[in-house]
Amino acid sequence: MALIENLTLFVLAAFLGYSIITKIPTNLHTPLMSGANAISGITLIGSVVVAGSGATTLATVLGFVAVVMATVNVVGGYLVSHMMLDQFGRQDGGDR
Repeated sequence: MALIENLTLFVLAAFLGYSIITKIPTNLHTPLMSGANAISGITLIGSVVVAGSGATTLATVLGFVAVVMATVNVVGGYLVSHMMLDQFGRQDGGDR
């Protein structure tokens, strides 16, 4: 029964997240990206703890997958934020 409850919670959270993200105006994406990167950093720390605990093989595998996905999210978010902030640099080609 716990598996069905957890699966239902996961599906509802995914649907809610998708619904919220698609309704955000374009001018709010950069501040939200920095907040999402902070949350992904926390997720990365938690997934490293789970992967390193060695409680079960399943926990280690899922923890490793979570580490990879959170790392991709943090790095991708940083690169997107960096490219967006570079658009506010000087137009003459110099650094800020």
